[in-house]
Amino acid sequence: MNRQPAEAIVIGTSAGGLDALSVILPPLPEGYPLPVIAVIHLTPNKNSLVAELFQSKCAAAVKEAEDKEPIRAGTIYFAPPDYHLLVESDKHLSLSSEEPVHYSRPSIDVLFESAADAYGAGLIGIVLTGANDDGASGLRQIQAQGGTAIVQLPVEAQSPQMPWAALNACPQARTMSLEEIAAFLLEVVAPL
Repeated sequence: MNRQPAEAIVIGTSAGGLDALSVILPPLPEGYPLPVIAVIHLTPNKNSLVAELFQSKCAAAVKEAEDKEPIRAGTIYFAPPDYHLLVESDKHLSLSSEEPVHYSRPSIDVLFESAADAYGAGLIGIVLTGANDDGASGLRQIQAQGGTAIVQLPVEAQSPQMPWAALNACPQARTMSLEEIAAFLLEVVAPL
């Protein structure tokens, strides 16, 4: 199967997301060759400790995304509270305080759609547990650009609404358990 090598991973999650990400992110080794950019729905009016929490669990570098910073391989970026996180065409991150999407800022769709435009077929998009429809149209955009669409098995999700919405929008998306997603992220960068 000839397909474009993976260049970046985007992950979106909401209710139950900390537990889900705790299965997927810690197995990534230091120096993992792809950037991982994640949106988790957070309370907008307080500082997030998500990056600190995952830095203590992960071998890969973890940080809260900053406006206009270049995207680097081997780094896990989290959207800061109350900002949309976007990927620019020059592979830099940008933050926006535009209106919430699906009542959320950061919005998974905003990240996914901008990353799909920047990375095309080199993007892997993953929708995990959550209690709304955010991420569904963004995942459809990733798939339309030739990227890889993955959805957590809804029956295993703490909140299955977001995975079901993503599957309704992208029926061809691959469904996997959290453990299978973690293994896939290691396999996709393994030398042939």
